[in-house]
Amino acid sequence: MPTISIIAALTQDRAIGRQGDLIHHISADLRRFKALTMGHPIIMGRKTFESLPKGALPGRRNMVISRRGNACNAPGAEVFTSLEEAITALAPDDEAFIIGGGQIYASAIGMADRLLLTEIDEAPPADADTFFPEYGADKWRTDDLGEWTTDPGNGLRYRFICLSRI
Repeated sequence: MPTISIIAALTQDRAIGRQGDLIHHISADLRRFKALTMGHPIIMGRKTFESLPKGALPGRRNMVISRRGNACNAPGAEVFTSLEEAITALAPDDEAFIIGGGQIYASAIGMADRLLLTEIDEAPPADADTFFPEYGADKWRTDDLGEWTTDPGNGLRYRFICLSRI
């Protein structure tokens, strides 16, 4: 059975995006994302794929969920009509990373084995329009809780958290 890990950066109140983009860009978070996902399948919704500035992420099996199926234009990616279909296409020893967006996170939260979160110590902006689903802290064990760190580029406080399903 493949391992399903969700990776996301969220502000207070679980805001993750606005107008098709991340709310904040934290360089250490982006480096962590690359290091953790490199060599692994990444599963995302069509809008998340379309928001990638250079298209499919290199060094990873890009898997896009779209109700349009093969009518979805996703160069360098495999397209699936449902999250379940994509997960069925994984190898038993794969660790797949769910990378967004909000609807895909909501669909995947119940089947995830791990949550790899970056908590951003900031209230969400008023125009935030995409949110991470409630995940019920009582269903998760904290494996690693990082120290609060400040991003030198934008002054935001953040920390990394790794949770495993109980």
